[in-house]
Amino acid sequence: MRLILIGTEYVGKTTLANALRDWGLSVGKHFHMDDGDFTIPDYHHLDETDQQTMWNMSPVLKERFQRMVIYYHLEILERYNDCIFGGYHIEEKIFGPRYYHPDSEVTYHRWLEHKMPKNCILVHMTCDPDVIRQRMKDDPHPFELVKSKDIEEIMEEFKHEHDHSYFRQKVAFDTTNLTPDTVLDAFLEAVRPQTDARDLIFLDSLRK
Repeated sequence: MRLILIGTEYVGKTTLANALRDWGLSVGKHFHMDDGDFTIPDYHHLDETDQQTMWNMSPVLKERFQRMVIYYHLEILERYNDCIFGGYHIEEKIFGPRYYHPDSEVTYHRWLEHKMPKNCILVHMTCDPDVIRQRMKDDPHPFELVKSKDIEEIMEEFKHEHDHSYFRQKVAFDTTNLTPDTVLDAFLEAVRPQTDARDLIFLDSLRK
């Protein structure tokens, strides 16, 4: 499966990505996972000093860095049959002009979709805004982007990008009532109708 998980902060992208990674390892499927690579700073893979350096970069350098990272990952999608990208080009379309480089629009995101493998699945993750606000209080991110007052607006932007994307395979996946222990099974059931023959055979083999 080539999965692109999109949605606002605290919607559960990292929780689902980690669950899929662990499940994959347990059944012999290795996902190439890039969860934090498209968010500034990448606090999943950088130490505190590098995070702060990245956070303090000028808007011009941030835009250039983001564009190069996103284009680089087109090759990753081609090379690996099983990928999980958290946010990727759609997150940059929404977060870039709003938070990183306010004087530069992202205009290449639809063109990129024409270049991606046809079996990529776009997963729009949603959640009740009040549940997201509670998650923000319970487990604040070290470099938080989205403010509480902006949650509904950001969610509408992700929905717009999901609805207007060129992907053939799309899934809307709500995490409001899910936990880290239940999110995997719920997702695997939701994504089944969008999987290609290779992955459907694999998922069916696990049920036997």
